Amino acid sequence: MSKHAIFTLSMPGNNSWNGKWSGQENKYCIARQLIGNDAVKIQDGQYYSYSFGDGWRAGISVAVVDGSKKRDKAIEGSKGFCGYEWMVNSIMRHGSIICED
Repeated sequence: MSKHAIFTLSMPGNNSWNGKWSGQENKYCIARQLIGNDAVKIQDGQYYSYSFGDGWRAGISVAVVDGSKKRDKAIEGSKGFCGYEWMVNSIMRHGSIICED
């Protein structure tokens, strides 16, 4: 049975005028299939944080699920990933969030 990592985005630190992220009421999740070494690198319950340096900070939590039906259920209702897929790609590649401009 295949394993998938469900990545969920949050913005626990922000620099907005009202202290809120306009998207905080939405669900932002994407899934990636874990193949080979990915299954060892990415673990259930991991949390990653990235500071943008301007008062904003992104958080990404990970849940590992078995099978595509569980994956589909986990990301149901997601609004995408707000253009921050690069963070997940970095986690998959490096095991951390690294800005590679």
